[in-house]
Amino acid sequence: MKTEVLIIGGGPSGLLLSQLLNKAGVATVVLERTTRERVLSRIRAGVLETGTVSLLKDAGIATRLEKEGLPHDGCYLSDDELMVHVNFYELTGKRVMVYGQTEVTTDLYSAQDDMGTTIIHEVEDVAIHELDQKTSFVEYTLEGQRKRIDCSYVVGCDGFHGVSRKTIPEDARVEFERVYPFGWLGVLSRTPPANHELIYANSSRGFALCSMRNENLSRYYIQVPMSDTVEQWSDEQFWTELKLRLPSETANNMVTGASIEKSIAPLRSFVSEPLRWGNLFLVGDAAHIVPPTGAKGLNLAVSDVYYLHQALIAAIKHDVQTDINAYSEKALSRIWKAMRFSWQMTTMLHQFDGEDSFAGQMRKASLSHLARSETARRDLAENYIGLPF
Repeated sequence: MKTEVLIIGGGPSGLLLSQLLNKAGVATVVLERTTRERVLSRIRAGVLETGTVSLLKDAGIATRLEKEGLPHDGCYLSDDELMVHVNFYELTGKRVMVYGQTEVTTDLYSAQDDMGTTIIHEVEDVAIHELDQKTSFVEYTLEGQRKRIDCSYVVGCDGFHGVSRKTIPEDARVEFERVYPFGWLGVLSRTPPANHELIYANSSRGFALCSMRNENLSRYYIQVPMSDTVEQWSDEQFWTELKLRLPSETANNMVTGASIEKSIAPLRSFVSEPLRWGNLFLVGDAAHIVPPTGAKGLNLAVSDVYYLHQALIAAIKHDVQTDINAYSEKALSRIWKAMRFSWQMTTMLHQFDGEDSFAGQMRKASLSHLARSETARRDLAENYIGLPF
């Protein structure tokens, strides 16, 4: 088999890149190690930046998003009883959209099916070869048979544990990492949201987040030690602890219910440089991971796709290499800015093991400053709605 661009990873970033390239007349094949059902069962982010929404519109997959997505003008940050509203629209003229990653992926699969894109699921033992040659090739095993695809370019959208980043020699890449000493215990419930906009809560008991997927599907999180397990937390214990971390008015009005999904996610910041090695390009979690505090994970992958799809189209359709050569540097510049914002939000809202009383006072001072300073709120708003591509 031959194609122009071979994409490893059938999640939203790989599918979006394929969709944009296909629309421009560039042929792709997508390899995915799991089933489509498994990809669509992943519970992930639900806040889309304005740039992400614009690119989804350009890709021709925003019909359902525009109908079912929930536009949010801002968010709240709380410290015990203090509630600070950051109005994105008043401060920047832009909004974010609440629309689950699962829904984005569903829309992308539907669009790719309509285009007839070759998406091969349940592949194993993927290996990438001859990245320094004019034509590269990728081998994989499917149903016990070894297969090969020749291509001009390979794009790794296969996540932190995928093969793509590891194909770059260790002495040719630099990795930066910070592992946080806590995780987020998340619960999904068929209940109305606690508030019409997201609440990021700081308290003496730790961080909490009130989020949503739609008007009758809510997503809540609390900070827990990484030593905790899901089995230790009954629904009743979760709701009790969540309410203790929220302003009393919000807690008293909250509707609770049985969890339909419960999991603990570790938090880390990670960047691998460069994003290009010969004919190989890294996108999304294959190259970088952010804590979910700033809602940047999916959005940062989309910005990678924005830069890369333009570069690949220019190289393949017009034999112009400028953007291809600049991809890594350009994408990393925005990645590190998003890293800074996610790190700042995480530090401002979470308790850290062994911290002294000074750290708690600094969190309180930060939120107090946000409450009184329009300049501080504007800085947060500009980063939250997404820096320009």
